[in-house]
Amino acid sequence: MQNKRSEEIRKRIQAGNTCYYANKNLLSNKLLNYNSKIQIYKTIIRPTLTYGCETWVLTASDENQLYIFERKILRKIYGPTQNPDGTWRMKTNDELRHRMKQEDIITFIKSQRLRWAAHVMRMENTRTTRKITE
Repeated sequence: MQNKRSEEIRKRIQAGNTCYYANKNLLSNKLLNYNSKIQIYKTIIRPTLTYGCETWVLTASDENQLYIFERKILRKIYGPTQNPDGTWRMKTNDELRHRMKQEDIITFIKSQRLRWAAHVMRMENTRTTRKITE
């Protein structure tokens, strides 16, 4: 009611975090391949995180918080990388983006907003949602 979008996004990130920890055993299971784990992320965690995202107006700091959350989950899924000298390190952001090979969280949110806008524009002119939008 007070239009605190950053607070709403923070709550959605907390809900996504809760969802991640509820499914942590699946995402850290060595028997599942990376594609299965990414599918779990995309079908369980990301919808929890992005519920209601069609109405969000994202600032740079909001986008950054969402990127941070997504990269945290992807790092847990893909695990560390072994260097040629035998040491281990976390994957960089570019490595995660390259491995994911799909849209990131912000691109997903923007596509959802466009999908919702197209849905509203197809509504009859008498619908309240269409009238408010116009």
